[in-house]
Amino acid sequence: MMTGFAQDFRYALRQLGKAPGFAAVAIITLALGIGANTAIFSLLDQALLRRLPVKDADRLVILQFAGSFKGHTSSRTDDSFYFSYPMYRDLRDHNSVFSGLIATDWTQVGVQWHNQPELVTAELVSGNYFDELGVRPALGRVLVASDDLVADANPVVVLSFSYWQRRFGSDPSVVNQSILVNGHPFTILGVAPPGFHSVVMGDTPDVFAPMTMMAEIIPGARPLEDRQSAWLNIVGRLRPGLTREQAEAGINPLWYSIRADELKERGHSSDSFRESFLTKSHLFVRDGAKGLSPLRRDFQQPLLIIMAMVGLVALMACANVGSLLLVRAAGRIREMSVRYALGAKRARVVQQLLVEGLLLGLAGGALGIAIAPSISSWLISMMWSRTAGDLPFSSHPDLRILLFNFSLALVVSLIFSLAPAVQFWRPNLAPALKQQVMTAGSGPLRFRRISVAVQIGLSILVLVGAGLFVRTLHNLKSMDVGIQTDHLVTFGIHPALAGYPPEQARDLDARVLQTLAGLPGVRSVAGTTDRELAETNHRNNITLAGYTEKENEDMDVESPRVSPGYFSTMGMVLLAGREFTDQDRLATHKVAVVNESFARHYFGEPQLAVGHYYGKGGGQVPIDTEIVGVVKDARHTGVREEIKRTTFTPYQQEANPGGMTFYVRTWQSPESAEATVRGAMQALDSKLVLDDFRTMQEQIDDILTTERVIAILASSFGALAMLMAAVGLYGVLAYSTAQRTREIGIRIALGAARTSVMRMVLVEVLWLAGIGMAVALPASLLLTHAVRSQLFCISSSDPLTLVVVTVLVAAVALASALLPARRAAKTDPIVALRYE
Repeated sequence: MMTGFAQDFRYALRQLGKAPGFAAVAIITLALGIGANTAIFSLLDQALLRRLPVKDADRLVILQFAGSFKGHTSSRTDDSFYFSYPMYRDLRDHNSVFSGLIATDWTQVGVQWHNQPELVTAELVSGNYFDELGVRPALGRVLVASDDLVADANPVVVLSFSYWQRRFGSDPSVVNQSILVNGHPFTILGVAPPGFHSVVMGDTPDVFAPMTMMAEIIPGARPLEDRQSAWLNIVGRLRPGLTREQAEAGINPLWYSIRADELKERGHSSDSFRESFLTKSHLFVRDGAKGLSPLRRDFQQPLLIIMAMVGLVALMACANVGSLLLVRAAGRIREMSVRYALGAKRARVVQQLLVEGLLLGLAGGALGIAIAPSISSWLISMMWSRTAGDLPFSSHPDLRILLFNFSLALVVSLIFSLAPAVQFWRPNLAPALKQQVMTAGSGPLRFRRISVAVQIGLSILVLVGAGLFVRTLHNLKSMDVGIQTDHLVTFGIHPALAGYPPEQARDLDARVLQTLAGLPGVRSVAGTTDRELAETNHRNNITLAGYTEKENEDMDVESPRVSPGYFSTMGMVLLAGREFTDQDRLATHKVAVVNESFARHYFGEPQLAVGHYYGKGGGQVPIDTEIVGVVKDARHTGVREEIKRTTFTPYQQEANPGGMTFYVRTWQSPESAEATVRGAMQALDSKLVLDDFRTMQEQIDDILTTERVIAILASSFGALAMLMAAVGLYGVLAYSTAQRTREIGIRIALGAARTSVMRMVLVEVLWLAGIGMAVALPASLLLTHAVRSQLFCISSSDPLTLVVVTVLVAAVALASALLPARRAAKTDPIVALRYE
């Protein structure tokens, strides 16, 4: 058996060596399909399927609540996953269903080492974080519970392994040394192990700090003990023997008790609020084996869409190679017939064909493995092009992905090898041994035609998806966001990174604005604490004077703090009242400008909002802020996001506004302003570090990365699918016209015009294309309906896209048929009648 297999293997190598063009086309086609599948599946596995690399990950859970919350929420995903620190502490200390509860929050900090400042990512964690996850240090020690007992008492950090390598050169002597974090001295306790990043999948923090050091790590944040400030995630570990359902049932009485105490602290509240806050409140215990991940929500559907499209391309590659093998097999009918005539067993011949297919499949799979990391790396770099430090995903497939790759190669090999095997299962020996042309029978030709129709249909599915995603990207990029994005550059400055205490941040911001305004080529400057179109927002609830809240009404508003001249610099139209001025300072009458949505919701018309008062927070709060202006609506969080009610307040009326994002509108090209601005900031203070310097158009491009990647990949897959369909169609037509050489010769000899011969071939093409379209177009309507949430300002059954794709496929099909049709029309009847 093994000897026969070895002989078949050597013979297959010789056969493929005799047809290097065929082998190269087949292997490259398979490599593109398998390599793309491997690369996309590797990212999908890391984002959606892979468990955290920690001890007993299957016992980890994530807490999520249902019920109203009135207060300040700082979140990167669904608000229901965020809790206050006092709530975390109460749940941790009094529950009986978890062996431990850990808390975590992501932020950015300024680190100075040897007088070199740098902006890095940080994770605020509870003291039991590493112990509960079973993470051991690579160097020194990690945080323990005693490091997180008293607020502001333990300025210590743990470095991530990659940050220790990158910034400190893997120097073991850094343990117990001091670094400045936001201007405060912190002691390095140790280094986390390689391969561990965070309990939040996709996050790659450079440093870990105790939760009780919040005031130093997040300057200007609300107090740690504020129960009306939700900002951290809670992850737990189930006690042995308990299920998630049992833990959920056991924790909710405690949750209800804590919420009841919080309700009492709030004082008087309406019956409807009591019902939503307490009666209908519930704490869910979710599966946490894969970790909490804001990325998962953003990338789950796009990755699944891309995976489906690349799966269609792989299926097309399989059909294409099967069609090529059939065409090649047609030229080997006499060879196989001779082998049968000499006594070869049917199983032995089929085994030889399967070995040849397996060899092609494994070669394509091996090449696919070679190119998969490059495809993954390109995708990751596109998605996180501006990420400093570690990227959230690896481009190198692990053992599981390699097994997936070779399993896919084996399955594909068997599928496309079946076609020639079936063709030679019952050959007609007599005609074949006479070297007649019509020896293959109609079965293989019918299969090839079906294969081509399938390829045309699959290419239509991919092209329709590509068209919709390309148009979605165009709609998003051309959307009027309410801000004039031309000649506008933006960057951030973090005063804490340069060692400024919180009370000096406001004065620094004022000096930065003054310096920028004096630069040549600058039209105007402004700043905000809440960046525009950066998928972030700061929200709080309000109490409006003289307004009676409806039952369960959402009183949350976006609440950026901005500088004087902000609206004119951003090109936001003032509808009523006035902008902020330099007179709106600390200790003066508090003022605010609201957006059009806010004014129309509460007052009906923008002009009617001016002069009204509101207070920050819910319940019995001071009503001390006067609305002095109304601006036209503008999109803030992202291009896709709905416009929310917004209150703008002057940053100069805040005791500690913190870091700001600055906007500079220039007369010249915004790209040429970077060197001037950086030089001015260095001259102002050499310790200042500019964060994310970019044009506003680049900012919009950045938040549209997912849409751009889908559009590019869909277009690439569509082009590849169309090319495969064209190659398959050409092969079938070339073979079928060769088989019909005598028939065509007789037609011409009997007086048929050469144009009628061309028309005969082209009609066959149109039939094949028509069958593929008839099946694929209705199927595309069903499939695109499933991805309608990823579309923007376009229907999943957009007529223009369907018409363009239909015309394009028809044109490519006709172009593929022209050469075989012309060759058939030029057939010499004398030669054709002698052709056997």
